[in-house]
Amino acid sequence: MSQADLSKPILYGADYSVYVRIARLVLVEKQVDYELVPVDVFAEGGPPAQYLERQPFGRIPAFEHDGFRIYETAAITRYVDEAFPGPTLQPAEPCPRALMNQILGIVDSYAYRTLVWDLYVETVSKPRDGGKTDEARVARALPVAETCLAELARLKRHGEWLLGDAVTLADLYLAPVFGYFEKAAMAAPMLARHPALAAWWERVKGRESIRTTEPTI
Repeated sequence: MSQADLSKPILYGADYSVYVRIARLVLVEKQVDYELVPVDVFAEGGPPAQYLERQPFGRIPAFEHDGFRIYETAAITRYVDEAFPGPTLQPAEPCPRALMNQILGIVDSYAYRTLVWDLYVETVSKPRDGGKTDEARVARALPVAETCLAELARLKRHGEWLLGDAVTLADLYLAPVFGYFEKAAMAAPMLARHPALAAWWERVKGRESIRTTEPTI
């Protein structure tokens, strides 16, 4: 399938979602014009029945491009990177590509739930909405969060971005997680223990893709 055969892609999901934002960041970084169709998985009754035809597990995002449908953020972002012109977001060499995939795995398996749900939601979002923080959950999360930050700092290579001098999917996966995490009171002192990672985050926040995909909540 050539670029000439491709029409405007459609992304289904909500702008508050970390994983929808990851996909949006990749689309913006590739300078792809796309349409975001709102799907709220937290709406009463769950996502619309017709959405389950696109994503039978009821999660977001889902994606369609010229009749080609896929879901799962990893599949969507790799497809966008490979199907469209623009800056390449995946290293060509096997070692840095494996390192990128390892960072993506850390985000998926550890950092997302710990930094977003266990720390941001419990200490920021839930109290703001009148709920009570689960202090035990926060206490369990803190050492996991420390490990996540320490490993990300260790894996960061010399240069402005996580893998060096070029932005990759690793940066775009981690950024939305940090976007929520930084709002938690414990984030600043925890990040201060990893100056290179903290400096990376300050640089990332200055990118146009980050500014234009800021959640509305």
